[in-house]
Amino acid sequence: MIDKKAKNKNNFFWIYAVIFAIFIGIFFFKSSFSDPKKIDQDTFFDILSRGEVKKIIVKHKEIVHVFLKKQFLYSSNKKDSINIPLLDKGNEKKFIPKSLQYEFEIGDLQFFQKKFEEYKKKYSLDTIIDFKNQQEYTISKFFFDYGIFFILLIIFWIFLFRRIGSASGGPGGQIFNIGKSRARLFDENDNVKITFKDVAGLEGAKEEVQEIVEFLKSPQRYTKLGGKIPKGALLIGPPGTGKTLLAKAVAGEAKVPFFSLSGSDFVEMFVGVGASRVRDLFEKAKEKSPCIIFIDEIDAIGRARGKSSIAGSNDERENTLNQLLTEMDGFGTNTNVIVLAATNRSDILDKALLRPGRFDRTILVDPPELNERKEIFRVHLQKLILSTDVDIDFLSRQTPGFSGADIANVCNESALIAARKNRSKIENQDFLDAIDRIIGGLEKRNKVIKPNEKRRIAYHEAGHATISWLLEHAAPLVKVTIVPRGRSLGSAWYLPEERQLTTPEQMKDEICALLAGRSAEEIIFSSISTGALNDLERVTKQAQSMVAIFGLNERIGNISYYDSTGQNEFSFSKPYSEKTAQIIDEEISKIITEQYQRAKDILKDNEKKLSILANELLEKEVIFREDLKKIFGDRPYPDEIGDMLSNIS
Repeated sequence: MIDKKAKNKNNFFWIYAVIFAIFIGIFFFKSSFSDPKKIDQDTFFDILSRGEVKKIIVKHKEIVHVFLKKQFLYSSNKKDSINIPLLDKGNEKKFIPKSLQYEFEIGDLQFFQKKFEEYKKKYSLDTIIDFKNQQEYTISKFFFDYGIFFILLIIFWIFLFRRIGSASGGPGGQIFNIGKSRARLFDENDNVKITFKDVAGLEGAKEEVQEIVEFLKSPQRYTKLGGKIPKGALLIGPPGTGKTLLAKAVAGEAKVPFFSLSGSDFVEMFVGVGASRVRDLFEKAKEKSPCIIFIDEIDAIGRARGKSSIAGSNDERENTLNQLLTEMDGFGTNTNVIVLAATNRSDILDKALLRPGRFDRTILVDPPELNERKEIFRVHLQKLILSTDVDIDFLSRQTPGFSGADIANVCNESALIAARKNRSKIENQDFLDAIDRIIGGLEKRNKVIKPNEKRRIAYHEAGHATISWLLEHAAPLVKVTIVPRGRSLGSAWYLPEERQLTTPEQMKDEICALLAGRSAEEIIFSSISTGALNDLERVTKQAQSMVAIFGLNERIGNISYYDSTGQNEFSFSKPYSEKTAQIIDEEISKIITEQYQRAKDILKDNEKKLSILANELLEKEVIFREDLKKIFGDRPYPDEIGDMLSNIS
């Protein structure tokens, strides 16, 4: 079935195109057949001396129009044309339309007039001269000269206004709707199915948002003691943690009008449109109060004013922000309208937007922790056909740092992998493959790697696995592979412990495990390679944080140069002296050197087992925790999740 709106748009396009083509044709017709022919003064006086000129008109003391006598205009073989003998050259005849006249420019009017009178007296001519200093138009001449441009201009503006009106969501595509709000309204007539039951984890954030809904459902419960309903709540957190999902749950639970839009919906190329849309939005909200306004990605208009602005380039955005600030807390804003906003860049928001009275509550939506990830997995696994070996506890441990959106992607990717393998149910291995695919990238088994390079990669990854197995605070190993994946030529997968506090010993063990790959290369091949780039980057940041951020270094002491406000981000000066900078560099280098030597010492003591592990990697390409257990025996330190990982093969 053809969309009627699309069909109407096509019809209007062809109408505009035909009208435009007609007027362009008229313009060229007029320019081709209506303009007088240009000649010079010598040619004119030559024609004048022959007695062929009936009259001349001098316009604006600059241009002379020449009219010939009828007897010197006679018909030729061409229709609607005349032949002027003066322009004949040999046997060639130049045909000129009947309406054509001569014109030429003069410099000095008095000199021209004097010479004209001399020719007129000398040749006894009856030629008339007339002067027209004011522009005279007939209706037709005005149409041909200027009317076409006005009509084309009107058609262009009508077309532009229709497009702008359509883009702004106005009925009939009218330009007057460009300043109207583009918010989408959800009320009791809309079937919003998402509720707080669909939001897994995020218990703290969910409680605060639920209280906002209660404010609107029963305000007397809170105002009878003299309290005021909050004006707004700001959801802050990394991408994918569920900020917009919480807003959808509010829309499904509130049972009050819910206006939803994005911060970019206020942005427009025309001056004043953003502020006008803010005013219109709040006017509609006041009519529907009590209600909720949800602005997603509010940083599009809420960026701090006066920073990094060049020649008023952000004046329009600042005007929009000023109007939003006034509507949220200014004169005459005592209404039951709550503004709910979300952003993942709270550090760049204007301070006036974050003060109490506007956004009274700041709700942090952090990445889910272990128990919260279990709940999120249970929500997304409900629609999947699962095998009995799927272990939700293991999957939640295997995805530290994953957001809700990442977990949803893991579940979807696992279903695609199982379908690709023609399985009737999704198995635990499909989830592991999905996690590997998301973290490391797609496997590249067809990538050509030289045998000596592959052997070096095997020893590099075996070094990581060996140190991780033998150190107390290193993350437990899941598997090691030398199959290229993404940008890496090999990788080791661990199950890091989720902890709230970290000691220097734990950080040093992690640094030692990261340096083990390059240490193994140096021990076996007596040389190192560029394969440790990612390891060195992580090691340097870890050591730098120990010295300059967390105050875990004896020489620097209990001092932190971390700036949580971000104000020194673009500063060219360091918050410490050159002497302190030298000490920081020395301590960072010292930590890394000590842990590198520590890794070498451990690997030398276990060089035989290291070689066995590397050769097994070359043979199988992927080895698991049980393979390490056969080579090294049980871990020398307590391992709470060893039994769980031992079941993965």
